[in-house]
Amino acid sequence: MALALCTVDLVKVYPMRRGPGVRALQGVSVELEAGRTLGIVGESGCGKSTLARLLVGLECPSSGRIELFGEAIVPGRRRELARSVQLVFQDPYSSLDPRLTVATALGEVLKVHDLAERGRRRETRIGELLEMVALARRFAHFYPHELSGGQAQRVAIARALAVEPKALVLDEPTSALDVSVRAEVINLLVRLQDELALSYVFISHDLATVRHVADVIDVMYLGRVVESGTYDDVLGAALHPYTRALAEAVPVPDPTREALRRERLAGEPVPRPGAAIASAGCPYSPRCLLAEDACRLDRPELIELGPGHLAACHVAARTAGASVPETA
Repeated sequence: MALALCTVDLVKVYPMRRGPGVRALQGVSVELEAGRTLGIVGESGCGKSTLARLLVGLECPSSGRIELFGEAIVPGRRRELARSVQLVFQDPYSSLDPRLTVATALGEVLKVHDLAERGRRRETRIGELLEMVALARRFAHFYPHELSGGQAQRVAIARALAVEPKALVLDEPTSALDVSVRAEVINLLVRLQDELALSYVFISHDLATVRHVADVIDVMYLGRVVESGTYDDVLGAALHPYTRALAEAVPVPDPTREALRRERLAGEPVPRPGAAIASAGCPYSPRCLLAEDACRLDRPELIELGPGHLAACHVAARTAGASVPETA
């Protein structure tokens, strides 16, 4: 199947007045097949949102390459790129202009990209976009503050769809919504993907939400992908200690199982945070309970340890029979 999106050794460094700068992304390589959903998970500060901004051209990478449907993304050609990929932000109220009605916000997109002429044709297209996201046409005259959180996010999705993109980058699109509204927006995204053959990059820290939408999951830690595969592989049979820690942090909706989980975690030693970034070796080694000498000296590469299941961990590699660097 053709690739909708691909990054190769993507690096993003934010310069500082003093020091080498902040390395938000450190050699990130991801792939997304056309018509499928790639889930990106990880704790705050791991580089998820930075990756999203690079994918849609809001920022330029320090090094590396981004390809969209087989063509390399050229910095500075944001308008052309916008016709192929769009970004849906986390907070719909901050992404919508409070001074513009829904019709004006959608009409501006159509005007900039010459997608509908003024008058009846543009009004018809605005009505079609609202109906596409399950909103009545009367919402065209509403201002953002007159909308609920779920309605505002639907308008933001409609605005992204106005340019008829092939792919959407969704940066935690449901985290600011109530649980009941969250399910409605997720169902909407699934329906739109089926109807419009869209490709999604779904970024979230909510593993339960990612489970329902993602075909492949990439786990990020400190600007790197540490594990990749299907949901059952990554979160059902995790190889990397960080991925297991993420899965263990999710509360279980069963009092008995939750009590057993807490009891098991209470009996395990608590890892010390250590340095924010290891000077050498695996970046997770200061916090890892399984860290060995090789982990602290040699940085592990993301390699395939099972069919379609990749991990960057020396301990997991040795368990799977792969070669591990020798230590003195």
